[in-house]
Amino acid sequence: MSMAPPEGSGNRFELLVQNVTDYAIYMLSPDGVIVSWNAGARRFKGYEADEILGRHFSCFYPEEDRLAGLPSRALKTAAREGRFEAEGWRIRKDGSRFWAHVVIDAIREADGELIGFAKITRDLTERREAQLALEEARETIFQAQKMDAIGKLTGGVAHDFNNLLAVIVGSLDLAKQRLATGADVSRYIDNAMTAAERGATLTQRMLAFARKQELKLQSVDCMALVRDMADLLRATLGAGVVIETRFPLHLSAAHADPAQLELALVNLAINARDAMPEGGRIVIEGAEDSPPPGRRPDPQAGRYIRLSVVDEGEGMDAATLERAREPFFTTKGVGKGTGLGLSMVHGFAEQCGGSLVIASQPGQGTTVSLWLPVASDAAAEEAAEAIDVLALPGAEPMVILAVDDDDLVLTNTAGMLEELGHTVFLATSGADALRVLEQGSVDLVVTDFAMPGMNGMQLAEEIEGRLPGLPVIIITGFAELPPNMTRRPRLDKPFKQVELARMVTAATRGGGKIVRLAPQPDDL
Repeated sequence: MSMAPPEGSGNRFELLVQNVTDYAIYMLSPDGVIVSWNAGARRFKGYEADEILGRHFSCFYPEEDRLAGLPSRALKTAAREGRFEAEGWRIRKDGSRFWAHVVIDAIREADGELIGFAKITRDLTERREAQLALEEARETIFQAQKMDAIGKLTGGVAHDFNNLLAVIVGSLDLAKQRLATGADVSRYIDNAMTAAERGATLTQRMLAFARKQELKLQSVDCMALVRDMADLLRATLGAGVVIETRFPLHLSAAHADPAQLELALVNLAINARDAMPEGGRIVIEGAEDSPPPGRRPDPQAGRYIRLSVVDEGEGMDAATLERAREPFFTTKGVGKGTGLGLSMVHGFAEQCGGSLVIASQPGQGTTVSLWLPVASDAAAEEAAEAIDVLALPGAEPMVILAVDDDDLVLTNTAGMLEELGHTVFLATSGADALRVLEQGSVDLVVTDFAMPGMNGMQLAEEIEGRLPGLPVIIITGFAELPPNMTRRPRLDKPFKQVELARMVTAATRGGGKIVRLAPQPDDL
């Protein structure tokens, strides 16, 4: 049994549509000609019915959209799919623009024949302007917060580096004075070297926090790495701390940078020790796990290695825990720490494709866990084929061209190479280096990356074109370099003579394989 519509219901519906003012509701013929017009359309677009009926609806589109064919595309989409919906600029009778939300529905007879389109338009200009104003306000707040963070960052860096420079300058000044009288200056030289190494470590932590450090990702046996760190941890943490390790009988390799992972674990262990001023126990444990959602930010598919450092210290309250990974935030007091330890570890974990998770409660200690992806088979094979730089024999005396636009750095690098027994020529630019190469035979080129006119990468490519097979080592303090840089031997600043020696040996005797030298335990 079916019910007929109430008498006059069609007229009442038509009357309702005609008097709606919040929406422009009108009909189009199959070819887009306007055949009806309601009060909302008149209010939005400014046309009276007798001014617009019979015209093509494309007159509402901006000229650039008409030239792009958007009106006809909208009708074709509605005819093909039954509906078209979009937002964009539309034109009023007076030429002004408004931001519209448009829906076009295809109208068909019972037999499927297309008889036209129903078009509904809503003016969203005010809402869009409000949204843009809100976004602008948010951007203003974000910029203010960013500038505040930059202020804190630069202030913290300046404070820490001023302390380090004070030690370096003071020690060298005293060494210079004592050297004139023939006194022993080794103590002051050692102080200056220690301060410089701390500065290098601070720079590494800043790069790690910014996710800008150069990582040498490979397959890492975490159990072996922690076992080999035993002496380093004992010497670093002191006698008041007992270190325990808990690992399963078998643990898959992690995909990480072994040198940076070692540095991260040392940082976490130092934090754990500092949380136990009266001494205590630190547990380093590992497991293979698939972290459920919520345990780490943006969990990815696959399995992870979880390395945790657990202490029995005072723990952290919720407010401290919330800020623990912020750069330069520290609870150790002025001069007791940089506040970059956890932020460095967090940045390192993110770069490896993992994350850092901290669990702590006041009086119940803290557990800091590094989640690192399990290494793929390809990574394990790559690690097996890597060059053992320490196993390579020392390089024979060679003729080396050193290139750097900074005279102090150039002199220092050349001095290191000469102390190793090599003959060194100097060049202060890429063009100067090419002139030197034209005048005589050279076995190796050691060049800075950042130089005006021609950078180290461009110089290396020019040398490859002119003298194929001549090895080039690029020295850089930059973390982000061009993609083709990855096939060049690279030595990161700052470096010691032993690191330069290893790189020279690897570049000349590595059988064409590319190496990136990581800090060795005896260099720490």
